[in-house]
Amino acid sequence: MAGLGMEKRWLAAQLLVLWIMTNNSESRVCLSAPNAVTLEKYSEANITITSSSPVNQSAVIVLNVTYSSKWNYSSIVTVPEQVLLPAETTSVSFNVTAHDVGQVTTYLLSNNTELNSFPVRIRFIVVHSNILSIISQVIGWIYFLAWSVSFYPQAWENWRRKSVVGLNFDFLALNLTGFIAYSVFNIGLFWVPYIKEEFLKRNPNGINPVNANDVFFSLHAVLLCLVYISQAVMYERGSQRVSWTALFLLLIGWTFALISLFLAVAKQITWLDYLYYFSYIKLAVTLIKYVPQAYMNYRRKSTEGWSIGNVLLDFTGGTLSILQMILQSYNNDEWRLVFGDPTKFGLGLFSVVFDILFMIQHYCLYRRSPQYETVPEPQQD
Repeated sequence: MAGLGMEKRWLAAQLLVLWIMTNNSESRVCLSAPNAVTLEKYSEANITITSSSPVNQSAVIVLNVTYSSKWNYSSIVTVPEQVLLPAETTSVSFNVTAHDVGQVTTYLLSNNTELNSFPVRIRFIVVHSNILSIISQVIGWIYFLAWSVSFYPQAWENWRRKSVVGLNFDFLALNLTGFIAYSVFNIGLFWVPYIKEEFLKRNPNGINPVNANDVFFSLHAVLLCLVYISQAVMYERGSQRVSWTALFLLLIGWTFALISLFLAVAKQITWLDYLYYFSYIKLAVTLIKYVPQAYMNYRRKSTEGWSIGNVLLDFTGGTLSILQMILQSYNNDEWRLVFGDPTKFGLGLFSVVFDILFMIQHYCLYRRSPQYETVPEPQQD
């Protein structure tokens, strides 16, 4: 199936290139249609194709299926092979019926020389339940808020104490690097058209793992990491500093990123691969960044200076992030979605594991001892 799908996509691409080359370069009428149509299983929808201006002659628009997640695309949706755009009109509608969960990608082609040769793509996504899609979106915004707000308790703790003693500097340095790498990955996959198209060619089901909230979260995280570092400069920090081990790991990470950049410029790897390398840097940082803080808590036998509010909100965000990916995978019958963004999945998983450790340290192992003891008043005779 994978080989057949790839062969079909290459054939479709060749046909599109040939059509573009043979088309009239002065054509001005452009077609437009929904980029993605999501339908619930056994439902129907009416799709409208519009043109930027009326055509002088009737145009036959062919719906060329270039990808199907199942062997027979008609088992997922029923779409017409072609529709007719009448002369002197600007739109035509057709019905599509959903049968089973899956995804089908079509390109709109026409032999009418009035129409612009730029291809228009429609992706039909059939899910188990639209309600699950809404729940998944709500969960996504809740975990986004939880993860975003989780940075503030630590900043408040530092400001209140006018001290960063107890906040590990290795954690700060690794965290900043990790979120810079994650921001590069998210920005590229969400905002750069060339990379988005490259992702869709490699993953023709068309589900981009990066959403707007992912981009905002990563950029917001970078900003708050810089706030932490500025607090570390201004407030009492004792003898704390970034260890040589952490500096060595950071050097490895940024050297890897620089070498990957040269390889991408030399076209030895794709720019999409380059972005994924940044996501792997973030994943590696997430795996190790909590270790210095957990070890510091163990050595001091205290979590003083390490905000438990940060931990609780981070745990909430990580748990909901994993839950959202599971719901999306079930709703689309596409469990590869869990691993479509390994950084996002790993970020949630590793965060949850370490947050559980921090909660055990705070509430069980190193419960804060009272600062003073009440002295009973002497009994009077």
